[in-house]
Amino acid sequence: MKEKTDKLITLLGLGIAVVCTILAIVFAMNNGGVKELSAVQANGLFDATYWILVCFIALALVAILFFLVVKLAANFKEQPGYWKKFLLLVGIVIVVCVVSYVLSKGNDVPLALMEKNNVSESTSKLIGAACWIVYILVIGAAASILYTEIAKLFKK
Repeated sequence: MKEKTDKLITLLGLGIAVVCTILAIVFAMNNGGVKELSAVQANGLFDATYWILVCFIALALVAILFFLVVKLAANFKEQPGYWKKFLLLVGIVIVVCVVSYVLSKGNDVPLALMEKNNVSESTSKLIGAACWIVYILVIGAAASILYTEIAKLFKK
């Protein structure tokens, strides 16, 4: 029964992702920096597409958080040592965020462009830190995948 529920939830999530993707594409195509209202925007499809997309993204975030909490609660209940692993992971994420903030300069963008877009140096530093977080996490994920695959080869 649990497998059927997991498959149903996975299919429902995929369906929501497909609908969000389609709506995002429609939204992006109709919001390409055009100053005038296009025919699609004039009849209200643009607004409907935008708000449906926002609702689906919110629904997806709520579902992700719900299943994350359920899974964490189950792991905490089943495995007594899971708290240590969880706190270690939270600590690693905090360290990555702090290191990313320290690595970010905040003046990567020309001052004229920052003034044009009304962006302060602190906001630019936060954006740079977010970029560094993504870089570090992607490199870490790739390294862990490579390590896992290489370790499997040597275990055989």
